[in-house]
Amino acid sequence: MTDNFQNDINNLVEELNFQGSKKFKLIVLFGLLGDFDSFEYAINLKNYIDNHKDNTLDIFAIAIGNHNGKRKFCKYTGFCEENLIVVSDNQIHNNLKVSKGLDIGLGGWINMLLMLTGINSFKTIKEVIRGYTGDQKAKQIYSEFDEIDILKFLKFSGNSFKQVFGSGYLRPFELATFRLSNMNEIILNWSDYILHEKYLPQRGASFLLNDKNQVIYKFFSNNVLGYSPNMRDPLGFLSDQIKE
Repeated sequence: MTDNFQNDINNLVEELNFQGSKKFKLIVLFGLLGDFDSFEYAINLKNYIDNHKDNTLDIFAIAIGNHNGKRKFCKYTGFCEENLIVVSDNQIHNNLKVSKGLDIGLGGWINMLLMLTGINSFKTIKEVIRGYTGDQKAKQIYSEFDEIDILKFLKFSGNSFKQVFGSGYLRPFELATFRLSNMNEIILNWSDYILHEKYLPQRGASFLLNDKNQVIYKFFSNNVLGYSPNMRDPLGFLSDQIKE
């Protein structure tokens, strides 16, 4: 960890008033609000907070977007609106050396589509396939009581996964269904979630700080659907680093 990087984090905490009141703080840099990773990561973080009511962690996030998008994003994902800062460009990402993703000079759409095929985003295809095939070593997403609404015309309950595939693990098509639901929300509110298409390839990062604001964990994403080093357990790093 270089002194310059630690100083950059300290400055970010001060400038954005990411003070918090708990022993640890997690600072997340999303790309665009409307990025697949932003939605999925935010929902997982919300669930983590719900499952650790008395934990010692404050979570703050920065995303490229506008205030309408922020309001809708937090309503959909459950992420705390007060702890999300929206910015109009990727200057903070650049300052912290976060990957911009692929750029072949033909615009954000082309760059993103190429990354989705695995170009300069090597783990993406594997993660997409896992969404359809399931994963015995990952947790299930839907309970049997969840009501799932895809594109307003396909509605079913989480019990469907249980009846066909059982329970207790990530069932086939379950993660793909979850991501399709998120994609539907993005498409329906495209102008609010996608501030500018040139930022579509922008990746994110995570920084875990202790009570002295020292960075004790960091991760820089290079892949679409790769906001964690272990996508089977995306927030496993918190359990490894935080001892409540």
